[in-house]
Amino acid sequence: MSDPRNQPGSPAESSPAKSSSDDAIFSAPPEEPSNRGLLIGIVCLAILVIVAGIFLPRGEQKATAKPSNTILPADAYAKSLVFSELAMSESTSLSGGKSTFLDGHIKNVGSSTLTGATLQVIFRNDVGLSPQVESLPLSLIRTRQPYVDTEPVSAAPIKPGDDVEFRLIFESIPENWNQQMPEVNVVHTTLQ
Repeated sequence: MSDPRNQPGSPAESSPAKSSSDDAIFSAPPEEPSNRGLLIGIVCLAILVIVAGIFLPRGEQKATAKPSNTILPADAYAKSLVFSELAMSESTSLSGGKSTFLDGHIKNVGSSTLTGATLQVIFRNDVGLSPQVESLPLSLIRTRQPYVDTEPVSAAPIKPGDDVEFRLIFESIPENWNQQMPEVNVVHTTLQ
């Protein structure tokens, strides 16, 4: 049998020779390098980093974290800060949540300006359990009308000789608290 393309009148014989430019138009596009392997590698690495971040212990946090009931020593400048007129109150929100407030005055009898302070408030009990220790920044009362508004000490530094009002807010107080005025200790200060 003969090839039908080689016979006279066949389309292969009667068609003009194809040029190389026609071949380029109808040929398959050149293969581009595949990035699929790289993409899979990046996704696997990202998943590994996320899993490691969740499950591996964080040494830096372990070194600085302190148990919640650890009573810290007083700051060196604490003796220059005098608390007075301490009073407690509480309020209940419309949603049923309860907040407890500790208001008072703090006087700077030292020679430096106080720009920040961390306080530990110790709620003791009469049942022999460890006291609840709350650490929080000192907040000063900015206004009392139409409601009590507080600000950080850095917004209104306490100069030597100044006596200012403060408010501490607690969202939970232990049920076994002995209902006595809690101890307030200055455990960290920032000075100018």
